[in-house]
Amino acid sequence: MRFSANLGFLWTDLTLPDAIRAAKAAGFDAVELHWPYDTPAAETRAALEETGLPCLGLNTRNGTTNGLGALPGREAEAKAAIDEAVTYAREIGAGAVHAMAGFAEGRAADATFRETLAYACDAAPDLTILIEPLNRHDAPGYFLTTTGQAVVLIDALAKANLKLMFDCYHVQIMEGDLTRRFGEVRDVVGHVQFAGVPARGRPDEGEIAYDRLLPALDWGGPFGAEYKPGGDTGATLDWLRGWPR
Repeated sequence: MRFSANLGFLWTDLTLPDAIRAAKAAGFDAVELHWPYDTPAAETRAALEETGLPCLGLNTRNGTTNGLGALPGREAEAKAAIDEAVTYAREIGAGAVHAMAGFAEGRAADATFRETLAYACDAAPDLTILIEPLNRHDAPGYFLTTTGQAVVLIDALAKANLKLMFDCYHVQIMEGDLTRRFGEVRDVVGHVQFAGVPARGRPDEGEIAYDRLLPALDWGGPFGAEYKPGGDTGATLDWLRGWPR
């Protein structure tokens, strides 16, 4: 198995370039980002080139609404956020952009999110555009909450570069039955993330035996470690050294 360090949660005490270096030193195979925009893209790219780590992707800005993609009346801002993310991704050589939906509900929100996603897919045919269901406990009011809802959007838009971010942590809380659910949506999966459930802590603690689950999933790309270490990241990495690679 290969693993990606999500630097939105891991090594947050370091600058982004130093966090990339720390991920390399720890033995990760790739990195992924949340909101890197305060770090000049040239500095991020230099650290990636120095370490040889690929960057799998990054998020559009979350602001105070956990994204803008599904917010009626804020379409121009949502498209500007897409443009910003796409530009940064291209400058650092990242492969994907997670288009965050935001807190919204109803038909107008659905129509708005479809418009935003179509814009993103057409604006960046060279990148994967990801959508991620978030659970209602951590993100109450978030527009996208289940893999089924995501698949409906992906099928309706029929864009080859629109994919599902399958976050085992969120899917377990909302739907459970991870192995079966992953198999049902495998054709539209663009990335896989994981964290301990229910605390979103280190993945070798909690109710999911990831050392057995992840090898059972039909996924060839790196698995994204997106968990909250609750302190020193290095002290939580026994799983990375002990799981099969």
